[in-house]
Amino acid sequence: MAAIQTIGLTKRYGESVLAVDDLALTVEEGEVFGFLGPNGAGKSTTINMILDFVRPTDGTATVLGLDAQADTDEIRHRIGVLPEGVSVYDRLTAREHLQWVIDTKGTGDDPDAILERVGLAGDDADRPAGDYSKGMAQRLGFGMALVGDPDLLILDEPSSGLDPAGMQEMRDIIAEEADRGTTVFFSSHILGEVEAVCDRIGIMNEGHLAATGTLGELQDELDLGVPITLKVDAVPESLELEHIEGVRSVQVDGTTITATCAEPAVKADVVRRVLSATEIRDIISEDVSVEQLFHTYTNGESADDAALAPEVTA
Repeated sequence: MAAIQTIGLTKRYGESVLAVDDLALTVEEGEVFGFLGPNGAGKSTTINMILDFVRPTDGTATVLGLDAQADTDEIRHRIGVLPEGVSVYDRLTAREHLQWVIDTKGTGDDPDAILERVGLAGDDADRPAGDYSKGMAQRLGFGMALVGDPDLLILDEPSSGLDPAGMQEMRDIIAEEADRGTTVFFSSHILGEVEAVCDRIGIMNEGHLAATGTLGELQDELDLGVPITLKVDAVPESLELEHIEGVRSVQVDGTTITATCAEPAVKADVVRRVLSATEIRDIISEDVSVEQLFHTYTNGESADDAALAPEVTA
């Protein structure tokens, strides 16, 4: 049984705006699935239809085998949700927020244990949430999503407002939940975050699912090649790296040589050729990144500035 499945899911606003078009998406039980796309691609609309916050124009969605529209109450007791721009009640403390969710779901969770897990232990647990920074409110929202040991976590921009340490803590908790068998579905502009924790990714563009698969599968599908960069003492006049089988292109910038190879094994041939002619000071070897895949599948649109330099707040 799929944790999330959509068939022909479509949302049209009026006659001119097609937000999501005939979406066929499957998220398997127990996997961490990253949902990517530029602003306006249809990610949030898709999540809202899965959660029955927005009704589709056409098509169907199931969550944990249940109909997203007909079985809303049962679904919400079995999932945890961290919406984008999570709202908190200014006068309630973090512990009171957690207790409210625990009572609503009828679980036996210890609110203090969850708050400690998300970094809001001690005095922070008793502070009114109206005094919280954006990052602290995000931690609280994540803690609320964890109540009841959910079978599925749906996280929309989970790292919003977090500093680098908080982002790493969030990734660690996501990994822990996945190890326990929880399915995690999250949308993010932080491409490095997706690359670090996801089993598979889906890339939305203009309302369509442009690509879905593991990072390796998408790399193979595009066949973009893999780069290796060598910093050397001096660049010899005639290296002829282009003549090595599997080398697609070579760029030289001062004493830096970058070769794009058809497959990782070719990198060793490049290193040997350069080493035979000059001394190598540094080697930078990379696979095709999620950012390159994102850029290719979204017709040249790049990730937001936030993806490359996340805001540091709390």
